[in-house]
Amino acid sequence: MTIDVLQAIASPESPSRAKRLKEATNTTHDRLDHAIMDTGPFANRERYGLFVTVQHQFHREIDALYDNAKLDKLLPDLHGRRRLGLIAQDLRDLGIAVPVAAAAPAFAAGHEHDLPAALGWLYVAEGSNLGAAFLLKEAVKLGLSENFGARHLAAAPEGRGLHWKTFTAALDGVDLNDAEEQRVVESAKAAFACVQGLVNEVLSG
Repeated sequence: MTIDVLQAIASPESPSRAKRLKEATNTTHDRLDHAIMDTGPFANRERYGLFVTVQHQFHREIDALYDNAKLDKLLPDLHGRRRLGLIAQDLRDLGIAVPVAAAAPAFAAGHEHDLPAALGWLYVAEGSNLGAAFLLKEAVKLGLSENFGARHLAAAPEGRGLHWKTFTAALDGVDLNDAEEQRVVESAKAAFACVQGLVNEVLSG
């Protein structure tokens, strides 16, 4: 990390951690969004099923984080933000078998998890839920809804905006040193790369 970046992080006028993450991952995020939409994930239910499979594979990587006691004390309603079960139900609604992964997830259950790494991956997961309003509208055109096939795209009861703001406020409030700050950024990039790899394998393959 350069001296300029470290000074920016230390400055009381510097952007929040969430805004810094957005800036650091903006190009990667945009590339991923275009890659997903270029595969036509809402062309029909079969294509949509592949998209949901990508979602399942990604959320499997982070599912154990939602049972992490340390994270639960730092982030609001962490358990309620969990979406793997909803995604699995969406797959069943679509008549698709829930995939069984051959490899262990990025964050295994019952293990100690690196806090900065966990925050980076959760930032990506929560951000995807913020942008799911558009995806839900496209899923509705396929005859799906928050109660069938598109459960994991549903908004939180308090609304997507407030749900996201509550998360980012807690994220910004976690006390981290400079090295940990960098790990959050690198982990968010790794999470986006994970999704990109799944898109390439499942949707584009």
